[in-house]
Amino acid sequence: MTEMTRTAIVTGAARGIGAETARRLAQDGFAVAVLDLDEAACKPVVDEIVAAGGRALGVGVDVADEQAVASAVRRVADELGAPTVLVNNAGITRDNLLFKMSVAEWDSVINVHLRGAFLMTRAAQKYMIEAKWGRIVNLSSTSALGNRGQVNYSAAKAGVQGFTKTLAFELGKFGVTANAIAPGFIETEMTAATAERLGMNFEDFKTANAAMIPVARTGVPADIANAVSFFVGAAAGFVSGQVLYVAGGPKD
Repeated sequence: MTEMTRTAIVTGAARGIGAETARRLAQDGFAVAVLDLDEAACKPVVDEIVAAGGRALGVGVDVADEQAVASAVRRVADELGAPTVLVNNAGITRDNLLFKMSVAEWDSVINVHLRGAFLMTRAAQKYMIEAKWGRIVNLSSTSALGNRGQVNYSAAKAGVQGFTKTLAFELGKFGVTANAIAPGFIETEMTAATAERLGMNFEDFKTANAAMIPVARTGVPADIANAVSFFVGAAAGFVSGQVLYVAGGPKD
C-alpha cells in the first residue's frame, strides 16, 4: 500500500476461497478482517496472517442479520481501520431439485448470498465514500448460468451479478468500483461435500470435472484470490461492473 494501510473485509473467510483471499490481501499489504459465522473458526487464518507480519482481526457474524452486520463492520472500523475493500464471499448450498426444494432451503441460500451481500455492502459503503476510494468484489458462480439441482443457488448467483452492475453505476462517482468473480469448479470443502452427496470419491469427482474444462484441471482457491487481488488493486480503477468467469475456459 501507499502512505496508509487500507483495510479489507472478506466474508466467509474461515476456509476455502475466503481464507485464501484473506491471506492474499494481507500479502498485498491490506489489514484484513476475517469474517465468518463462527468467530473461533477465523482464528487460524488470523494467526497465520499475523505470524507473517500482517494485521488481521477475526469477527463472527451472520451476514444475513442486519444488526449483526452493522456491529461487525463498526468493530472492523474501530479495531483495524475504516474498511475500503469488501469481498462478499460468504455462501452456502442447499441443493435440491425444484419439486423437492423446501422454502427453508430457498430462503437460507438467498439470504446468505444476496441479503448478506446487500447488508455488508450497505454497511461498508459509507467508509468508501468518505475515503473517496473503494473496491467491492462479489462472488458469483458459473451456476448463475443455470445448474441442475441448484435453482436457489443459481438464482442467488445471477442476482449477485445484477447487484454488482448496479453498485458500479451508483458508486462509481465516489471512486468506488464493483466487480464480480464467477468461479467454475474450485477444490474446496463445498465441492468435496458435493462429491460426497453424489456418492463419488473426491479425486474421481475432480478428474471427471477436469475432463470438461479446457485447461484440463480443476481450480484452486488461489485462482480466485489472484483475481480478487487484481480487482482491489489501485491499478484497476477503470474496471467496474464486470463479471469475470474464472473457470478454466469460456462460459456462455
